[in-house]
Amino acid sequence: MSLQLFNSLTRRVEPFAPQDPACVTMYVCGPTVYNYVHIGNARPYVVFGVLANLLRRRYGQVRYARNITDVDDKINNAAREQGVPISVITGKFATAYREDMAALGIAPPDIEPEVTTHIPQIVAMIQQLIANGHAYEAENHVLFSVSSFDGYGKLSRRDPDEMLAGARVEVAPYKREPGDFVLWKPSTDDLPGWDSPWGRGRPGWHIECSAMAAAHLGETIDIHAGGVDLQFPHHENEIAQSECAHGGRVFARYWLHNGMLNFGGAKMSKSIGNIEKIHDLVRKHPPEALRYALLSAQYRQPLEWSDGLIEQSVRTLDRLYGTLRNLADVEAIAAIPASVEAALDDDLNTPAVLAEIARIAGEARKTESAQERQRLKGELLGAGLALGLLRQDPAAWFARGTSGDDDARIQALIDERATAKKSRDFARADAIREQLSNEGILLEDTPQGVRWKRA
Repeated sequence: MSLQLFNSLTRRVEPFAPQDPACVTMYVCGPTVYNYVHIGNARPYVVFGVLANLLRRRYGQVRYARNITDVDDKINNAAREQGVPISVITGKFATAYREDMAALGIAPPDIEPEVTTHIPQIVAMIQQLIANGHAYEAENHVLFSVSSFDGYGKLSRRDPDEMLAGARVEVAPYKREPGDFVLWKPSTDDLPGWDSPWGRGRPGWHIECSAMAAAHLGETIDIHAGGVDLQFPHHENEIAQSECAHGGRVFARYWLHNGMLNFGGAKMSKSIGNIEKIHDLVRKHPPEALRYALLSAQYRQPLEWSDGLIEQSVRTLDRLYGTLRNLADVEAIAAIPASVEAALDDDLNTPAVLAEIARIAGEARKTESAQERQRLKGELLGAGLALGLLRQDPAAWFARGTSGDDDARIQALIDERATAKKSRDFARADAIREQLSNEGILLEDTPQGVRWKRA
């Protein structure tokens, strides 16, 4: 089966065929670097990173761009509060973002454009929109005229009245219509700004991605991806700007959107405050377990984030790395199984891949055939490779947290096992013993109590 992807533009699963098989182009909206990113922000970078690697296996060359927004009102506010230039804010949090992505096993994109280095391209695109009759200047602002583009709303499938009602639209007397959105706005002396034909100012959010995508990937790209929360207005506006600036040419041929992370029953959002920062999570939990958790649901579906999900992911990886440790004497080369490639071809069905990983590991634990052990170890490593998992040496995985804090955690599990045995919850007691065994912790029941040691 060829690669099938759900195209948000057509609302159906379609076979993927790049416009140029020699080079696939993909753009994913990146972060605005005014604070640490939260775990929900990482979901598209994990999922679409898996897609980028799949495309490389199929086609060879991929030009994958993921931008950084380094000028924005939120950045301006943070800089003003701290009394520093915006570069201090953006430098700090862009570095933290890259470190957090690396911790989660997310490879850098091929291209990482920053808004502040693309002001000439942004100004040029705005000038083209004005020349084509799709934008207008008003009181030192430049705005896109939504009514000038008949295709407005084709991605989100909303009529203009519904879109206006559902958006946070700035009421301004200089707008011809309430839904018109800003391409360029003036900057006061205390704000960052650049010279332009419309005076000193800075770009609006939406125009930035259109200009950067065109600059690095061309006027028509294969795949544009991001969170479903960006579908309107950001992606809708990108389509309008790009197609109007480029004479009606299609901006993106496939639109992919990942579902949101929910936390405590509500969408994870900085505005609500129910967020888990990656910067904190990678210091409390094995980063690979966070990656596993993000891949545990099909990417288009919402994912309920919880401590329980993380703990389950850790236990699963304990078992998988325990399997690899038991196969340490087996020489094998990672080979991605056809069943894994087929699951990824099915609109990136990562839960099916995880099920295949569990199946392969289960067979590897049971077989006594040397030939089968070699084959299954290669498949297990290959299946993990497809998702960016099981890349560590088992000893490194199990050596995590060998401090006094981890000793306390182990003792707490032993105490929990003792309590479970007293209450005749033997299933839980056995599960704890197995979990500790997978971590290389051996238990010995003695008349004086349970003793433990590392294998």
